[in-house]
Amino acid sequence: MPLLGTLDIVPRLADAPKLDNYDTEAWEIAGVELLSLTFEIDDAQMTSALPPALHPTIPPVAYFSVAAYPESPIGPFTLAQVRIGCRASALPRGFLLHAYSDSPAACDALGRRWGYECRPADVRVRRYHDRVVGTVTVDGRELMRASLVDPQPISGGSIFHVSTMNLARADDDNGRGVLVQVDPAYTFHRAERGTPELTMFERAAWNAQGIEPVWPVTATFVRCDTGFPRIRYVLDAQQLARTGTRKLR
Repeated sequence: MPLLGTLDIVPRLADAPKLDNYDTEAWEIAGVELLSLTFEIDDAQMTSALPPALHPTIPPVAYFSVAAYPESPIGPFTLAQVRIGCRASALPRGFLLHAYSDSPAACDALGRRWGYECRPADVRVRRYHDRVVGTVTVDGRELMRASLVDPQPISGGSIFHVSTMNLARADDDNGRGVLVQVDPAYTFHRAERGTPELTMFERAAWNAQGIEPVWPVTATFVRCDTGFPRIRYVLDAQQLARTGTRKLR
């Protein structure tokens, strides 16, 4: 039997954003700089971090990212995310544990439009001669420090970013919660790969209790055109994706 998520989503729904509707317009943003790290995680918590609609990946992985958006309808912002690798039926995805942004307006808009559970923080991505560093800080306390060490140029065609699944509340979810699929396209202008390094990860601040990164897999840093698309699919958070997926367009 395939493994299923065992997360009790009821406590999480209390903090989950409420969607305005499913008909949000897309944001297309040029010149985004995106730092992404992938780590294998200890398999002890690989099902408890995921809702029942999703399957864990084998091996289980976590994705850490910091992206700087130089423009948007609500101004420039930087967004940090921690996600757990999963599958919606057979399709690879990343379930959002938590996000932070340096723009309160972005936190509000991303929550209402695409279901991001996002809180304000000092979020930065900086490039040095030998590394790219993403940091998240709240009230002087560092919640994450993720780095790509020794960047080497590669083709953007070598990079695959999985779509995101966000837990949210909606008018028609009957109190069960929905998973919003956020699946932007990417046009790469520059791409680099290096060694991932995670020197700070405050798990409680990311809804990531019990998540233990144990093996670095890869890190990439890209400059690309991407954004936030119209919502194409939503899932019943407590029903298997195979039967609980609804196509909107």
